Amino acid sequence: MQYRMIQRCRDAFSIRMMCRWLRVSPSGYYGWVTRPLSARAQDNARLLARIRALHADHDGVGGSPRIWEDLRYAGERCGRHRVARLMRRAGLQGVPQRRRWRKKPSGARPSGTRNHLERDFRAVAPNTKWVTDITYIRPAEQWLYLSIVLDLYSGLVVGWSMSPRQDRQLVVQAVLMALWQRPTRTPVMLHSDRGCQFTSEEYQRFLEAHQVICSMSAVGSCADNAAAESCFGVLKRERVNRQHYRTRAEARADIFDYIERCHNPRQRRRLDIPPPYDFFGH
Repeated sequence: MQYRMIQRCRDAFSIRMMCRWLRVSPSGYYGWVTRPLSARAQDNARLLARIRALHADHDGVGGSPRIWEDLRYAGERCGRHRVARLMRRAGLQGVPQRRRWRKKPSGARPSGTRNHLERDFRAVAPNTKWVTDITYIRPAEQWLYLSIVLDLYSGLVVGWSMSPRQDRQLVVQAVLMALWQRPTRTPVMLHSDRGCQFTSEEYQRFLEAHQVICSMSAVGSCADNAAAESCFGVLKRERVNRQHYRTRAEARADIFDYIERCHNPRQRRRLDIPPPYDFFGH
């Protein structure tokens, strides 16, 4: 530690004076300067170069857990704490989530509908458990609403829809896109909150006609749909909150780019991690 301090301040103060005040010998300092880096230090320097490249590839929003996952996928043998330590020393960090809490009234579940998911966000096969929700984007040109359908097995956004109106067609179009991408006609469970779009008769008839089992959260419990909320949080933290959209068209194009170029490719890489796959990485 003392030698590093002397190295940083060598242009401002005399080396011998700093050695005297820090109670180290000048010969010890010069030996430290000329001594070659240890194998561990050399490996840390190599690893940090890869970390910097990945951090830049994530547009500067990737934190240590995500960078560590990408390194692991690339075959790098390193611990999560080591990656966090190197990033902290280099001044690299992710973008923290803005914390907000707003409570809104919940609608009544349609007859015969219950919470089939029960906060079990693990799935053993694709297209068996989906979750859906709506969020808002605020360009300078009024509002834009986004609805997604998320596959809990892979974490992929398998369906999405954007519209200036928060209506039933917004969610129906997102589910319809997911159904188009489903390779088989086997039943799938789709979980949502109790928004009026999801409790509407039109939406319920649509699900029934396409062999989709409807599941809904309990009253006033956002944790029942935590997977979709988490996906929206990452989207806003990594992209939306860092942009200023002038028009709805600009927001649409950027969100489409994020889903197809960033989020879904990242989740596909995670599919190489041995199962069972847990959405939250547990």
